[in-house]
Amino acid sequence: MKKLFTVLAAVFFTVGVFAQPPEKISYQAVIRDQNNNLVTNQAVGMKISIFRGSTIGTIVYEETYNPKPTTNANGLVTVEIGGGIPQKGTFSEIDWSSGTYKLMTAIDPEGGTNYTITGSSQILSVPYALHAKTAESVTGTKTYSVGDFAHGGIVFWVDGTGQHGLVCAKVDQSDEVRWYAGTNGRTQAKGDGPYAGKANTSIIISAQVAIGDDGSTYAARICNELQITEGGISYGDWYLPSKEELNLMYQNRTKINATAASNGGSSFAGAYYWSSTEDNTNLAWIQSISNGSQLNFNKYSTFRVRAVRAF
Repeated sequence: MKKLFTVLAAVFFTVGVFAQPPEKISYQAVIRDQNNNLVTNQAVGMKISIFRGSTIGTIVYEETYNPKPTTNANGLVTVEIGGGIPQKGTFSEIDWSSGTYKLMTAIDPEGGTNYTITGSSQILSVPYALHAKTAESVTGTKTYSVGDFAHGGIVFWVDGTGQHGLVCAKVDQSDEVRWYAGTNGRTQAKGDGPYAGKANTSIIISAQVAIGDDGSTYAARICNELQITEGGISYGDWYLPSKEELNLMYQNRTKINATAASNGGSSFAGAYYWSSTEDNTNLAWIQSISNGSQLNFNKYSTFRVRAVRAF
């Protein structure tokens, strides 16, 4: 039996907290076989288990999926935890405030139930968001404005409810880094608009593994591996902003800079920043934070990076 494993850590972001319970967590992973080949365009059997504690211990929730999730051309599979078929426990009844939790994934590449354990990871920021939602249901719904310092960064966009939106980090993550991983090629990271950078970042990383990754860091990888702790809470779901998300940061740069300065951060540089939106095989989009101009530029060029996350 082939042993499968993920080459990316679990990617979490809240989706169900925008509506009524049950809440959901979106989980993405790149699936590869024992020969390091991507498992592409294939329906796979998947079982997700959530354990309480820092080690694998008591299962508090477990679910499977039907219809079966399908990997894309880059081996990326996406499921919504809390939206599958429960096998044990109730997702909405998990008490995220009671301690740490770990997630374990099991995969059957043939789409059945002959699972192979692919790995585990600690769940960080999403449980906090879900717990915060529970608290706000008692104390009142909190709304946010551009320029607020919250959720690990600085708010630069909010949706119509004022309860959810996007934050950027209070400092740049790099002042000169390339977009690609050493080899040009189409990643198909074409998403744009609010929230689009999350999927773009996952697509870039998985595609670059297939196209050619020389092991040195690059813009999407820096954001994906970033962890920021603010107010005793760690946030690990950062990503490289889409072209539109980057433009929203430019439009609100004055408020962002002011909030950064008052919270130990730094202002944007008067320079170009990478977006996660690809243009073609050789080019991706950048934007000047000084004058707002957007250009498609060679992926091997080096520009600045500031990560964002959704809340």
